[in-house]
Amino acid sequence: MTTIVLTGSSRGIGAAARTALEARGCTVIGHGSKAHDAHTIGADLCDPQAPQTLWNEALRRAGGTIDVLINNAGLFDPNPLDGSDIEWLDSWEDTLRINLTAAAQLSRYAVQHWQERKAPGRLIHVASRAGHRGDSPAHWHYAAAKGGMLAMHKTIARAYAGENILSYAITPGFTDTAMAGDYLESRGGPGLLADIPLGRVAEPEEIAAIIAFCALDAPPSLTGATLDANGASYVR
Repeated sequence: MTTIVLTGSSRGIGAAARTALEARGCTVIGHGSKAHDAHTIGADLCDPQAPQTLWNEALRRAGGTIDVLINNAGLFDPNPLDGSDIEWLDSWEDTLRINLTAAAQLSRYAVQHWQERKAPGRLIHVASRAGHRGDSPAHWHYAAAKGGMLAMHKTIARAYAGENILSYAITPGFTDTAMAGDYLESRGGPGLLADIPLGRVAEPEEIAAIIAFCALDAPPSLTGATLDANGASYVR
């Protein structure tokens, strides 16, 4: 049985991924800013100590063996350029900490765990189209964090493939989640769909299917790859 740690599992893409993975027989140890049920570890990733606490508790619940880490937790709050200096900086630092630094901390613990056990492992990083093409003027911080996540993913893949520690990244475009809903409305709602050749945003279940593929089925030779899921709104 595959044991998976999944951050941001309480809603949206994370909740859909949990459902998909459990349907495949995986044991999923979820995470949220608060513990919503007995299968979810509460940890506020704005706190620099939280990733270590989360990892240690997940390892305890897993009986000492974790096979896959999915970095899915994210923060997508706007940060207007004309805000006060301290508000702008606080928002930047919170977004970078949750979307990138916490993911880096957890990835480090996972890589060390697999190295110590001399065991294979998989990392899945849920990044964003914004990591490639940027985002709105109020989301410098979000685009920078997701771009950093992609650079981290590539580095991990290159560094540890020889130890059978594999890394995959997924870059969704707009997805029908609570996180994206307000943004879609602020950017013109349905009018924004004109930029998506598919004619609609992604469903969480579509992204969850890609997560499950990377966690369970992707061949080792795919390590280092980034899988786009944006309805052809950004084709590389």
